Formats: sequence, C-alpha cells, structure tokens
Amino acid sequence: MTTAEHLDTIDRLRAREFPAEPVWSNGQSSGPGYHVIQVARTADFWEDDGSGRIEAIDQINAEYGALTQALTDRWGEAQVFALVSLRDRGFAGEEIPAPWDELSSTSDHVHLWRAGDHWLVACVAQGRRGDPYLLVAAVTVIDPP
Repeated sequence: MTTAEHLDTIDRLRAREFPAEPVWSNGQSSGPGYHVIQVARTADFWEDDGSGRIEAIDQINAEYGALTQALTDRWGEAQVFALVSLRDRGFAGEEIPAPWDELSSTSDHVHLWRAGDHWLVACVAQGRRGDPYLLVAAVTVIDPP
C-alpha cells in the first residue's frame, strides 16, 4: 500500500464508530474508544536465515517514515510516546487501558498526533522474534496513560 492509502485508512478509522465491545478481525482490533489496524507487514522470519530481516526492517521503516511525515504535514509535529514503562507497569499487574496495552506489547514507542478529539497513532510492531514487522496505525479517544 502507498502512504496515500495508509492516510485514507486512518481517515476511514476516524470516521468509523467505536464498537461497544472489543472485536478482533483480519489484523484489526476495535473496542470502546479505539481502532488499531495493521496497514503494512513484512514476511515472517521463522524460516529465514537472517538475510531477509535487514531488508524487511528497512522497508517497514521507510513506510513508517513516509507515514509519520504525511501525518506531521497534516496534523503538525508528532509527540513520541515511549511504551516501555507501560509494558513494565502491565507486567507488574497494573491495568493498562486499551489500545495502549496492545500497542505496548509489541512496540517500544509510538508517534502521536492530536486530531480534534482523537489521537492518531503510528508505530512499527513485532510480536515474537520470528514474527513479521508490522506498520500499525490506531485512532483512539483514550488518552495515553
């Protein structure tokens, strides 16, 4: 997908109502006050000898850079919000609200923009070491904890 298509996806998420209950479908999770979607992904690395990982991270980082620049052009300078402390707080038993719990489980930081009453979020995520890299976008009315 192109950066313009990523922006269109985020615009559609901003316009979509939030569901009353959490739902997960085809790389997207939504719930009261949030939508999270995978807008791009690399191949996985379970059978890779390591040679594809560098190219994949370069590719996803280039898409991430283009998306963050496009969102900055539209909404102003981003805030960079570290998620490591949220992850630590969650491991310690604190209840971290969605979507921040989901985002902190797969990424160390996000870029945030304020768009009216919504937060726009972009990050690169990866679950386990062999999982693909994901370019993730989120729209939420839930403030970062």
